Amino acid sequence: MTTILQIDASVRKTDNQVQKYNSISRSISHSFIKSWMNGSTDTKIIRRDVGMNPPAFICNEWVAAVFTAEELRTEEQKSILALSDSLIDELVQADLIVISAPMYNYGMPAALKAWFDQIIRIDKTFSFDLARGDYPLKPVLSGKKLVLITSSGEFGFCPGGIREKMNHLGPHIKTLQAYLGVEEVFEISAEYQEFSDDRHALSVDKAHKKAERLAEKLLSAAISVDS
Repeated sequence: MTTILQIDASVRKTDNQVQKYNSISRSISHSFIKSWMNGSTDTKIIRRDVGMNPPAFICNEWVAAVFTAEELRTEEQKSILALSDSLIDELVQADLIVISAPMYNYGMPAALKAWFDQIIRIDKTFSFDLARGDYPLKPVLSGKKLVLITSSGEFGFCPGGIREKMNHLGPHIKTLQAYLGVEEVFEISAEYQEFSDDRHALSVDKAHKKAERLAEKLLSAAISVDS
């Protein structure tokens, strides 16, 4: 059985009365999941909608609880870390992570950053040892794949593109991927939204088709491993 952790970060829905207000990244993510499920009878999907239900930001008390030995934590500290524990449990279960996120101000939505802050946690998703010298942090999870689905109003954010250096969404997530246990990343992007022209329509169409093909490919590989 394959477990997919589906994370949607857009604040927009997919059923607005005005179609142009619908989330593009969510829609492409749904295409991926639909294509996967059309070919699978043995998949568990964990859905975490951080766009509609943002995780709490970490705070002074959260940090204090994290750095308190587990056996010494108060009931209040345990309660503060309960969400983090749940989010990490979802991550640990996942074989495949599907993150859909729009580009907000050239980076990730605040709610998605809050999710990362809740799950990248000492003694949970990484260990810390100064004996390692200048690289004391070491991720503890492994073996996962990530499908990263993004949408942007402008274009040219890919390597070699005219706005490559302005892309703080994909590169940021790939910097953090090891702490998710991710060893392979597949990217799908839709661009040109603010232009609302043929380039945008073509980009979105290509992204949906790429998502469907990728789902079929990854599902086939998962079935081969299980058989």
